[in-house]
Amino acid sequence: MAQTRTVKGACVPIEYLVLGMLQNNVYLISDGSATIVVDPSCKADDILGAANGSVDAIVLTHRHSDHVGAAKELRDKTGATVVASAVDAPIISGERKLPRDDTRFAPCPVDHVVNDGDVLKIGNMPWKVILTPGHTEGSMCLFIDSQFGTDIAAAPVLVSGDTLFCGSIGRTDFAGGDMGAMRRSLKRLAVLPDDTIVLPGHNDLTTIGAERKRVFAYYA
Repeated sequence: MAQTRTVKGACVPIEYLVLGMLQNNVYLISDGSATIVVDPSCKADDILGAANGSVDAIVLTHRHSDHVGAAKELRDKTGATVVASAVDAPIISGERKLPRDDTRFAPCPVDHVVNDGDVLKIGNMPWKVILTPGHTEGSMCLFIDSQFGTDIAAAPVLVSGDTLFCGSIGRTDFAGGDMGAMRRSLKRLAVLPDDTIVLPGHNDLTTIGAERKRVFAYYA
């Protein structure tokens, strides 16, 4: 069983697992009324155990196999609502052909598609959808402001998928990648508060302030 790690200082309770050959960060976010799993890469039973057997929503930041590989199994076992961008959803669900350089995965129905600027309400949590093409055409991030929580010292949170990493960005050389689009997406993220905790799809957690001195200074 993979070890669950806790994110400290965030305005919502967050834990995560590191799973799979590519060391994906799989996030479990719960406000007590609903539990979200972000990008279930593999090992659905491990994820379900970490979530104490209850998952209400599965959010997929983009269509790559290492982020959606366990989505169908987890949906089948929990009845959770699967959420993805309107752009990437048809590939995740199998309605559109998988690009040539992606690894095959079990197609998963997408129950709720979102677009840029939508507010995704899960439990009592209002997540703002920020479409961030560049890594894939339909990559998206989710942002929740610290005003949501009761702790005034808690930080806002950005679920960044494979758009923004600690000291780096997602690759743009896969099918559907676009460096120009990535630069425009990063400029949108650069306006977020410095104390925003960034939850990337791989590697270490970071903050918007830290990436302002590294990634944004170079790309945005």
